Amino acid sequence: MVLLDATRNHHLPLTVARIKGWQAALFPAGYSGLTKITAGEFRKSRAPMQVVSGPVGREQVHDEAPPSDRVPVEIKTFFAWWKASGDQLDGLVRAAVAHFWFVTIHPFEDGNGRVARAIADMALAQDENTGCRLYSMSAQINTERDAYYRELEKAQRGDGNITGWILWFLTCLERAVTRSEEQVRMAVKKAEVWRSLAATPMNTRQRKAVNRLLDGGPDGFEGGLTNRKYRAMTATTPETAKRDLAQLVGLGILVRAPGGGRSVRYSLNL
Repeated sequence: MVLLDATRNHHLPLTVARIKGWQAALFPAGYSGLTKITAGEFRKSRAPMQVVSGPVGREQVHDEAPPSDRVPVEIKTFFAWWKASGDQLDGLVRAAVAHFWFVTIHPFEDGNGRVARAIADMALAQDENTGCRLYSMSAQINTERDAYYRELEKAQRGDGNITGWILWFLTCLERAVTRSEEQVRMAVKKAEVWRSLAATPMNTRQRKAVNRLLDGGPDGFEGGLTNRKYRAMTATTPETAKRDLAQLVGLGILVRAPGGGRSVRYSLNL
């Protein structure tokens, strides 16, 4: 929801009220895990705000944010830069700087990284002047979380030169676009396969298995599709699974790998 608002409504002003609304939307119950937080407001605690990652008990400290009493003036400076930089700075570099600057201020008790990613995606949407993009920088950063924290920490603890961070951000953006292109190609390929199989008689179980093989799935059917995997996915009996798989082989949809018995494996015949 936050990313959709940031990208689809990229033409609307970025304001304090807006980012507070984004952060509040991330924590509708007012809890971050089991910890009660103040949602929709800047942090006010006088205790040091440390930027950490990792599970409870094994947190890794990456940086210490400015004291809470400095947050309002830091945010004011950030917004002034944001407004002025729209016509002065390359859009991709602006997205990188905006993300780094906001997450370094760390104005909220939690959710700063997600709001910073939304701001970066908003900057990219403004640069392209479109609210509909096939790639997601936020999703790519989340995928590369370890490298993200490493580069962020390196820049925050440096001498103020954030060139290294900007370069990492831009290459991460390139990977996001490449990943999106691959997903589009796979979607087109999948559509073509199903179009070619439109008149092929298959039951619901068989279609589910073929679809999973086309998707690759989280498990990817590593090592090929087996009778056991087919049964687990379709909740059917060994004999029914054997018959379904044999039919798919007979239709030319699956090919059987060398071997026999319980070790027999199948793959798509593309």
